[in-house]
Amino acid sequence: MHFCLFRAPMSFFDATPSGRVLNRASSDQSTVDLSIASNVGGVAFSVIQILGVIAVISQAGWQVFIAFIPVIAISIWYQQYYLPSARELSRLVGVSKAPVIQHFAETISGSTIIRSFDQVSRFQDTNMKLVDGYSRPKFHIAAAMQWLCFHIDMLSSIIFVFSLFFIISVPEGVVDPAIAGLAVTFGLNLNMLQASLISKLCNLENRIISVERILQYMCIPNEPPLVIEASRPNCSWPSQGEVDIHGLQVRYAPHLPLVLRGLTCTFLGGMKTGIVGRTGSGKSTLIQTLFRIVEPTAGLIAIDGIDISSIGLHDLRSRLSIIPQDPTMFEGSVHNNLDPLEEYADEEIWEALDKCQLGNEVRKNEGKLESRVTENGENWSMGQRQLVCLARVLLKKSKVLVLDEATASVDTATDNLIQHTLGQHFSDCTVITIAHRITSVIDSDMVLLLSYGLIEEFDSPTRLLENKSSSFAQLVAEYTQRSNSSFEK
Repeated sequence: MHFCLFRAPMSFFDATPSGRVLNRASSDQSTVDLSIASNVGGVAFSVIQILGVIAVISQAGWQVFIAFIPVIAISIWYQQYYLPSARELSRLVGVSKAPVIQHFAETISGSTIIRSFDQVSRFQDTNMKLVDGYSRPKFHIAAAMQWLCFHIDMLSSIIFVFSLFFIISVPEGVVDPAIAGLAVTFGLNLNMLQASLISKLCNLENRIISVERILQYMCIPNEPPLVIEASRPNCSWPSQGEVDIHGLQVRYAPHLPLVLRGLTCTFLGGMKTGIVGRTGSGKSTLIQTLFRIVEPTAGLIAIDGIDISSIGLHDLRSRLSIIPQDPTMFEGSVHNNLDPLEEYADEEIWEALDKCQLGNEVRKNEGKLESRVTENGENWSMGQRQLVCLARVLLKKSKVLVLDEATASVDTATDNLIQHTLGQHFSDCTVITIAHRITSVIDSDMVLLLSYGLIEEFDSPTRLLENKSSSFAQLVAEYTQRSNSSFEK
């Protein structure tokens, strides 16, 4: 299951709540690893105990078996009557538990914002409703189990009464008093043992639901292979960084409309290209397709003449670099965040940190490169985390660099630093920038303007700005007007 989750396409995580995934990987996995094994052992032990009790009671008279046959048949009928309801209730428990986990995780991560907007009571009410929804099937499972145990106890008592009546009614001397006393003593525990066996059998079948849920995740369609040995690119690929897009069509699901509707353009090697457009125009989708996070419906993307769909994902993604809008840092050390695979020397790491002006900041810490990074990099500012991402791409030295609105959430000083570093150290690389601030693509060699998944304009920013009727010039004018209005306020 874990392998299938790690290899699942991004569309799976977009459509599946994180709480549901956590529930499968924690609660269901624990049930399969621990509870089912102990339940199987408990069932086997109860069966052996009951067989022993029956053997002892039957020594007092084989006629006792006459009562066992109908009672066992009735017990099986009760069990089969109980199991369908219990099985569905167990499914409801699993389904209702995932929203509780997800809501709790979201509340913890957004606790500061929740308190700032005075929404604590609303989230508490939502949590109580989710917990009630989870507790409701749990209560019904317990009630159904008590119903089953009551009826099994009644049947066990009938067997014991029948056995006791038979032992008393036989003529003197037919049954050894010692065996009769032993049979009565063991018979006292029969109802408890039989109820325990039925209960454990039902619990075992209910817990098998976890196996069913895990099997569902083991059937998740995987991403394309990481490596295709027959079509691996050479070590120097891409050497030019030229990106050719031909008739590219992309949709996120078969039943959804096309997001990109036949793009055809070329990003020349070593040139800086800015991608702009209004919300929903397809900017981020184009970048996701470049990394094959989303597979195209039609058309292709070729880098230095190699169709990216013909090579493995590892060979493709390891040769490209990206600075995302939301920088990610993992708990550990600075060294592990910059070089998790230990591919670079410390001198190279320090050089990359100095280039993005983080070297002195890291040297202030006692551990230097081994200084601690908390979960999600919370002890680093947003701008510093973005600079760490910049240091990663400086180490990687890829010929194709993607900036996915990398400076949208940082201050102007950090934005200028990133732009200066990119211009200084990636002058011979292909840089593709998704622009949030229009001014960040003014210095680009080319600007690609998307509108509803189609190319509306593709030219140098100078020519586009000279044409006052161009859509790009209108976007710049709107951005300038909004900036001036914000400044006046």
